[in-house]
Amino acid sequence: MTHSRRSVLRRGAGLAVAGTAASLAGCSGAADGGSEGFDSGYAAFFTLNDWANEVAGENASFEDPVDVGQLGHGWTPDGTLAADVAVTDAFVYLDSPEFSWAQDLAATLESDYDSVAVIDGLDGLEGDLLDWDHSHGGEGVGHDEGSGDHAGDDGAHEDDRQHDPHVWVDPVFAADIVDTIATGLGEADPDHADAYAANAEEYAAELDAVDSAFQSIADEATRDVAVLAGHNSFQYLEARYGFRLRSPVGVSPQNEPTQSEIADTIELVDAEGIDVVLYDRFQSPRLAESIVENSDATEAVPVTPAGGTTREWNDAGYGYLEQMTEINVPAFERAFGAQ
Repeated sequence: MTHSRRSVLRRGAGLAVAGTAASLAGCSGAADGGSEGFDSGYAAFFTLNDWANEVAGENASFEDPVDVGQLGHGWTPDGTLAADVAVTDAFVYLDSPEFSWAQDLAATLESDYDSVAVIDGLDGLEGDLLDWDHSHGGEGVGHDEGSGDHAGDDGAHEDDRQHDPHVWVDPVFAADIVDTIATGLGEADPDHADAYAANAEEYAAELDAVDSAFQSIADEATRDVAVLAGHNSFQYLEARYGFRLRSPVGVSPQNEPTQSEIADTIELVDAEGIDVVLYDRFQSPRLAESIVENSDATEAVPVTPAGGTTREWNDAGYGYLEQMTEINVPAFERAFGAQ
């Protein structure tokens, strides 16, 4: 599979918008249009931080403000983060309401600090984002084709829609985001643009391998549905590979399953001969363990939305690739009977 590369010129002025705070204009070499001194930045959460460091290589270092064990969406930064980011050279984020703190920070940087390159990883992917239906227990996914039309008669505007932010779990879209990061860094630091592009291309080859692994699971699956006992962060994998994940919770972490939904899930487990129940490693395994105890399933197996890291994975040096290949691929193989 080949991944198209975006032109460096595409991003235009969106990366470093001129602002009004001249007091910090000299903190970065990017302020005067040069790349001298470009060496640091922040990324909004674990995955983007991992990718930004992979793309930057030896030329810059990125920090993740989110603590180990936490996810970047629904997180609240402390009061010093804006000042910390403002004295670096770049901020990588996703322009999604689920990361409202990052949206606010990006707006502040673009308005007040022209020395910081602001890079939105979702640039160019807006029409590919999935609608986020917060109802319980659904198996299907809604796709926003960017047409401007919306099902229903509530008169909602396109800007009012909620989109599933977990686009990074799809390795194909991940390669697009990595490419966008490389493009943004290359424009902010043109002296190393070729190095950023080369690093992104090398990393994209590893993402291709993840894509191939999931495609093999889909091709070899002996079961057409799996159970995820937790909120579903994997709609993009369902859409990409045709997986069906049944969750008694739905997509919202705020949802609590009803006894009827749990009973229906247990019935599905037994009817489909499901032996592995998946659960989100960043959530409690209790629901999965309860379904296993009350069904013919034999084991609860963790998966990861790859939006954060645990202390164990951090100590082992796991990045995004390791979470996908060491945790998710084997779990999906077992859940869909593709071993």
